[in-house]
Amino acid sequence: MELVRTAPTTSSALAPVPLRPTVNGHDPAQLHGSALGRRVWRIDCGDVVNRDRCLTVLVERNRVVLVGPPGETAVLNTGQLGQLRTALREAAEQAER
Repeated sequence: MELVRTAPTTSSALAPVPLRPTVNGHDPAQLHGSALGRRVWRIDCGDVVNRDRCLTVLVERNRVVLVGPPGETAVLNTGQLGQLRTALREAAEQAER
């Protein structure tokens, strides 16, 4: 899993930028990180032709934002689905604060 940071923009588009290097693009010890004062979760997944993709979950003000692979379908295995469930639960708790 790679931690990402979103650069401040004037539009609603999000541009993930790597926060720190990972080993082989993954850091299995971390489900989420913190960037610009907010938590960001990145969940590895695939697409319908088995290419590596990711879903990003973040909290913007009091809303949970789920960013999928651009123009793609996200395909998750059971482990990745568990990570997404955990990320959404934590993001919802953060958004309610």
